[in-house]
Amino acid sequence: MLDSIYIGMSGLQGYSRGLKIIANNTANINTPGFKSSSLQFGDMFYANGDQSGTSKGTFGSSGHGLMTSGTTLNFKQGELRQTGNALDLAVDGAGMFTLKDANGKLHYTRAGQFEFNSSGVLVNRLDGSKVMGRDTSGALAEITVNGTRASNSKASTTVTFKGNVDYSSTTVTVNSVKVIDSAGGEHNLTTKLTKTSTDNWSVDVSENGVSVGTGNIVFLNGKTVLASSKVVINFAPAGMTSTALTLDFSTDVSSFAANTPNPTNPTNPTNSNLTPLAFNTQDGFSAGSLTGASFDANGVLVMTYSNGQTSKGNRLALGRFDTTDAVQAVGGNQFDSTDPTAWHSGSAGENGFGSVKSGMVEISNVDLSQEFSDLVIMQRGYQASSQIITTANEMLQELFAMKGK
Repeated sequence: MLDSIYIGMSGLQGYSRGLKIIANNTANINTPGFKSSSLQFGDMFYANGDQSGTSKGTFGSSGHGLMTSGTTLNFKQGELRQTGNALDLAVDGAGMFTLKDANGKLHYTRAGQFEFNSSGVLVNRLDGSKVMGRDTSGALAEITVNGTRASNSKASTTVTFKGNVDYSSTTVTVNSVKVIDSAGGEHNLTTKLTKTSTDNWSVDVSENGVSVGTGNIVFLNGKTVLASSKVVINFAPAGMTSTALTLDFSTDVSSFAANTPNPTNPTNPTNSNLTPLAFNTQDGFSAGSLTGASFDANGVLVMTYSNGQTSKGNRLALGRFDTTDAVQAVGGNQFDSTDPTAWHSGSAGENGFGSVKSGMVEISNVDLSQEFSDLVIMQRGYQASSQIITTANEMLQELFAMKGK
């Protein structure tokens, strides 16, 4: 009967631990990146019993109760939820973000709640540990916006046009042709085309009435002749470095007489509704400041600037494991490696790693209905173990009462 009490006690202890695991899972149902765990149960050692007190009549081995052998982590992916914060990241598939704490130790997490600190380094919002990426050589490195907070200006080198040069006209003028100089300043040029002979046009580029360059273009059957479809000038505003500027008429530029029959143009046989020649694009830009940062699906830092430009930084470093036996939960939504040989490092979208989702976080994978079902089982087991102790105690009391008589 004393053995029965000890067995009941082992049940109480085991189910109490199970209740603790369930309570922890349930409490973290809204914790980003949390992975639920379950307690592993086993029976304790067995010993031979003696029903009659002699060597004869033994009834075989009997168990000595319940034991627990640790917890098992469930790494099933949780739901990905939108947050609206571009630096909230989630891994869709296998992989964990790599963090480095103040002591230089690496940790891993599925909770990608990051921010740039005052030093411009990407860190974990929860504890300030650095989020690790990979530099061009593949080595682990910080992810930072230092040195990239501004985008330098770029002088225009190519200006494109689109539309129709009216064949029946003698001059065609395009105003407000925007270009950028070598210092990032903006200029509005005027481009004037003058017919010099059949299908031949001279091109004069001016700023504020002062010519800054000239050239010629040639049309054939309403389209520019490729060899004569571009005009190159040296654009040198006062006090600025000279820049070779190409005026490109080779694409989307035609020369038909408006509203006249034209059997060579089947898509518009009467040349009606032709759009007059106009400025299309230019490839220069002014200086700009950093306006935002996010990560693409491959985990590459993408920085955007006020001048419409973008640049890329380091790529996020991810880690994944072969077996959950190589992973240990350490709190703070983080995990440690207990067996480096079972871990692999890499980047999103490669070698079995999932893709990175910007503006999203992975929430807890706790299944509340399963936890409540397990809670009922733990409660019933605890009650049964308690009843065993109560019954054994009553039997002992009965035995003492019999002895007293």
